[in-house]
Amino acid sequence: MGRHGLVHAYGHVSTRLDATRFLVTPPQPLITVEAGAGGTVVEADGELPAGVLGEVRIHREIYRRRPDIGGICRIQPPAVIALSALGRTPRALHGLGTYFAPAPPLWDSPALVRDDNSAAEVAERLGAAAAIILRGNGAVIVGQSLEQAACRAFFLEDAARIEVALLGAGSDSIRPYTAEEVQARAVSAGGLYERMWQYLCFGDPEWQPTPQ
Repeated sequence: MGRHGLVHAYGHVSTRLDATRFLVTPPQPLITVEAGAGGTVVEADGELPAGVLGEVRIHREIYRRRPDIGGICRIQPPAVIALSALGRTPRALHGLGTYFAPAPPLWDSPALVRDDNSAAEVAERLGAAAAIILRGNGAVIVGQSLEQAACRAFFLEDAARIEVALLGAGSDSIRPYTAEEVQARAVSAGGLYERMWQYLCFGDPEWQPTPQ
């Protein structure tokens, strides 16, 4: 997340351990977390352990509501933040944007989500979507696995980057994908997620190439 500009000093990632627990990264900039460093186990139906970042409440509330979710990334990518400052979220204007079609929901508040009620409202606003944008404050991405959530984090920022690049174009010139085009493009076959995961992880000390 750090090397690809998806987080900076802030941000956190979690993975579901079982039906009642998840593991979250240490409360430090992700790029400074060393290989082998331990995270913190959090009970999905309990209070946050001491030392866990306040916004981890968002993870907890999502895991409670979405049994299909196995990984969550809380990120601060610049293009996503720029669009959100305009009250917008990235549309499906290119291939990677189709995974959030027609566009991710927006949490229209600049406040940090550090109380239980706000975290629950963010999770409710996310609904069945793959991501939710927090206005001026990044995004929360979910996936069936941590690997899928991380890949979608890259997809989301790339979609926002494309839309920011087109802000100067007239609205008549911008062509969001149709529902049929989205269905044809938002696929996982052909190792699409696997190749992105390999790209994201290459150079990490934990990464090992897939045996041929």
